[in-house]
Amino acid sequence: MEVTEEERRQVEEQVEWMMSGQGCDVTLCDVGLEQSKPATLRKNVTYIVAAVIFNEKEEVLMVQEAKQDCYKQWYLPAGRMEVGESLVEALRREVKEEAGLECEPITLLLIQEQGPQWIRFIFLARVTGGTLKSLSAADQESLQASWWDRQSALTLRGRDILRLIECGLKYHQTPWHPVTLPMDMSCRHVVQRLVLVFTHNDAKIWVLVIKAPTPHLPTAAAVKTHAVTWAANMVVQEAMPKAYYDHDVNTLGVFSLQHNGRQHGKTDGVCFNTLVALVPDYVQRDEDGEKIEWKLTGKPPPVENSRYVWCEVRKIPLKEKLLEMTKNTSILPIHSLY
Repeated sequence: MEVTEEERRQVEEQVEWMMSGQGCDVTLCDVGLEQSKPATLRKNVTYIVAAVIFNEKEEVLMVQEAKQDCYKQWYLPAGRMEVGESLVEALRREVKEEAGLECEPITLLLIQEQGPQWIRFIFLARVTGGTLKSLSAADQESLQASWWDRQSALTLRGRDILRLIECGLKYHQTPWHPVTLPMDMSCRHVVQRLVLVFTHNDAKIWVLVIKAPTPHLPTAAAVKTHAVTWAANMVVQEAMPKAYYDHDVNTLGVFSLQHNGRQHGKTDGVCFNTLVALVPDYVQRDEDGEKIEWKLTGKPPPVENSRYVWCEVRKIPLKEKLLEMTKNTSILPIHSLY
């Protein structure tokens, strides 16, 4: 079934809105809600914030741990979000408690996740005040803070932060995706809203939409047993089960994210507005495991579920921008640590 021209215009507007870094209320969840529980901080979700902060010498801010299991080891300012906080408030608090400095976020650098129960938000930030914490101010939060030139020997709590520092340095020198900061919009579950696209020969591009109550981008709840971005796979499985095993479902990045956190257990969720590409697996095999020739049709795989429909993007500037983004992803990355 084809969409009408009016419906196409509505879908294109929704895609443009997402691509501009905006969000919209999660009024319904189309897929996976029955497998998901409302996000409740410290019960079934844990959000970690981490700060990558450089000084004028491009030295990075580090803190020395006070916890017994990593005593005197060094790490980025980081910690768990507390009930009632926003992501940015948690960032400011952690940097102040652990490093003695006040800060403001510049942008999110990277999101890492191990399913909806553990998500880490890494910010690039700048110092706006305060005094660097010295040993004389040591407490249970940290022993001290220092600027690290990234060359001197330092006993690290974990080498995972080296990648985060490099990512921050790269962005600090040459920003490669738009400034992305959390939007204060409530969400009950951890969900993924999809701009799910299929392309052909750099000439055409389609977006998968749900038809009712009006054509809209699918929203799917994250489930505890899988990565957050598995939600996109759930949508494809529901929409076109026969084609699912012949395609890869690739979440390319995050246009924007929505979080509020003011009402414990009611607004602790996060909505990730994402770009997802459905890519044919060009190596096909028959029942005996022998390779068979892949037949290109020039069209997306047929939808088998009447809830869904493919909408071809015909607005030329939007089509060109989407096609370019599928080749050269320049949006906030989200990485699964599974």
